[in-house]
Amino acid sequence: MSTNNGVRVWLRRHGAEQIAHPGGNLYAHLCRVSERLAVLGCSGDVQAAGLTHAVYGTDGFDLALLDRADRAVLQDLVGADAEELVYLYGACDRSRSWRELAKTGQVFDRFVRQVRTPNAAQLRSLMDLSIVNELDVIEHDPAVVERHGTYFRELFASWAPLASGQVIRDAQRVLRP
Repeated sequence: MSTNNGVRVWLRRHGAEQIAHPGGNLYAHLCRVSERLAVLGCSGDVQAAGLTHAVYGTDGFDLALLDRADRAVLQDLVGADAEELVYLYGACDRSRSWRELAKTGQVFDRFVRQVRTPNAAQLRSLMDLSIVNELDVIEHDPAVVERHGTYFRELFASWAPLASGQVIRDAQRVLRP
């Protein structure tokens, strides 16, 4: 597994600094998400996934830095567990998964068009990463909370029994009506 600095170098080499994203560019967003996950006490694997969460593209940001066929590259950079979380995050069809995620524990994989059932630890990590990602976007694009604040407050409240307490408290602070 590479160092955090090695991953950051890899992201810059793959153009993350040149891709526009709320709050500047994709690279800055990825770094902020990883750093926030650290502050909130999430594991090193979740932090590494936060730093690379958009590498395969996401349901909300369909631009990939690495083809999914080359998953071994990311595994070498961040480790197998972090890479699996990055894949799960990128694969998650939000419209088909998020609302019922806490009830079903199932993620519809948009890449292979199949339902996946992550274990409890993976599900918590996915929720924590998803929440922190959205909080960063909201803080850098206030129009998002104006348009979707109620949705995120309700969604994250439904995830509260499964997500990390510190992440939920941060979401409640940021999304306070």
